Amino acid sequence: MHGAHEDRGAAPAPAASEDTVRAREAYGARAAEYTERFGGIEAAAATDRRRVLEWARAVHGPVLDVGCGPGQWTAFLAEHGVEAAGIDPTPEFVAAARRLHPGMRYRLGHAESLAVADGALGGVLAWYSLIHIRPERIDDVLREFARALRPGGGLAIGFVEAPVGAAIDHAVTTAYAWPVPELSARVERAGFTVVSTERRTDPGARPHGSLTAMRGDRGDRGGRGGRGDRGQR
Repeated sequence: MHGAHEDRGAAPAPAASEDTVRAREAYGARAAEYTERFGGIEAAAATDRRRVLEWARAVHGPVLDVGCGPGQWTAFLAEHGVEAAGIDPTPEFVAAARRLHPGMRYRLGHAESLAVADGALGGVLAWYSLIHIRPERIDDVLREFARALRPGGGLAIGFVEAPVGAAIDHAVTTAYAWPVPELSARVERAGFTVVSTERRTDPGARPHGSLTAMRGDRGDRGGRGGRGDRGQR
């Protein structure tokens, strides 16, 4: 199946960055283990499931789950009536997603180049899929999200939260934590208005952060309005 989730007439996507190649190789080597542990939506916190679903239901147009892994978030959204598809740079994850969720749309792809037409998407979900991108690369990724989203389109990001941005230990490969205010500022510089932010720490887990944002009108590359903190904890 093809459509807004994949622009068959688009130019070939640029090669993946070193960050993405490193993550692809590391996750590919452990894809079966990761899928067994985290491949079901039940592995996600109930709070996150509610937050992401509420966001997605307010989006007008197709949602692309960027860095979908074994496809659990994509399938979760589709089961609740959201038009959703997933992309991931790791072939083993795409194969697992297609096996676990037949009939859903999954393809190889990466955050640096979504391979969709300008303004084709209603929403972009990046739930813990940007944590392996170095801070100096994140602005390019956020601008790509803004390009692919229609004006008023939605963005939802989940990430590891920290008071100071830094590389952190990760079971698979190097990851990066973000202070909520700093990542929010980066998102707004890419042409979004941040709508809500959240911080929390669950027992036995790293500090969690998330934000939702809305893409500004065409030509509005700085975002309009101040950052909201509705839902921040």
